[in-house]
Amino acid sequence: MPAMEVVGPESCVPRPDGAAVTVGAYDGVHLGHRHVLGQLRALASGRDLETVVVTFDPHPASVVRPESAPTTITDLEQKLELLADCGVDRTLVIPFDRARSEESAEDFVETVLVGALAARLVVVGSDFHFGHDRKGDVDLLRRMGSEAGFDPVSVGLVGSSAGPAISSTRIRRLIAEGDVAGAAALLGRAHQVRGTVKHGAGRGARLLGFPTANVGVGRQIAVPAPGVYAGRFSWRGSTDHPAAISVGQPPTFEATGDGSPLVEANLLDFEGNLYGEPARVSFEAWIRPQRAFDDLDALVVQMREDVAEAERVLS
Repeated sequence: MPAMEVVGPESCVPRPDGAAVTVGAYDGVHLGHRHVLGQLRALASGRDLETVVVTFDPHPASVVRPESAPTTITDLEQKLELLADCGVDRTLVIPFDRARSEESAEDFVETVLVGALAARLVVVGSDFHFGHDRKGDVDLLRRMGSEAGFDPVSVGLVGSSAGPAISSTRIRRLIAEGDVAGAAALLGRAHQVRGTVKHGAGRGARLLGFPTANVGVGRQIAVPAPGVYAGRFSWRGSTDHPAAISVGQPPTFEATGDGSPLVEANLLDFEGNLYGEPARVSFEAWIRPQRAFDDLDALVVQMREDVAEAERVLS
């Protein structure tokens, strides 16, 4: 599959034949998003058009309502990787700031969809809204498309056997509740966080006999509820390695760090120095909640049980 091209507004040049375009935050690139992208590719193929995703960085909510903005399921790097995996030809990443948040829906259509991309098809979900105060919708696209020369296509929302329509909001809630298996069912893959392996409090190998990789994860990323999980850990040039993963401050010890989420991975059957390595941690199953222990011996016994359970789940 050809590599996806990533462009910004300043380097985006329309192709002579135009494009089939979709627009959205695409946080998580979940199964609902993939359904829209599948429709985009199918329709574009029938008209010999390139496929383009228009997305934003940071997430628009972090600018429009920073006090209540959600955490994000993916950072920009992972989102672009997932979009490339979906076979998208180009992704236009628009920096989202206060000025962009005040842009009218009509101006967005004229400058981005028509001016920058020469859109011939615009494929969006049926609940799609855009522009200042979210006044743009599918009806506006229909009105403007008839004059600008593009055809809007509304794609119905995709549901799941376990509940209502798949959405980033619903997936974030499942992650926050620790239901990583439920989130994976809607994402089409295990939820993953990324960061750099950093020095921790030094308790893992020295006190407990369980060397751990402490991964620094940004506060804006959705991290599962405090608890212990079975999952996978990878770093530069490695394959996924099975791990028992602790999330949140272990209540047996005094709080440490700067308040960022604590993600500590005990790699099963691995020894080595990973400090400074860019790491990826994927969560596959919940094992237990965080709880305090009366002494270190009791904690070590529980950690051995956690490792055994992680091995069982991951096998």
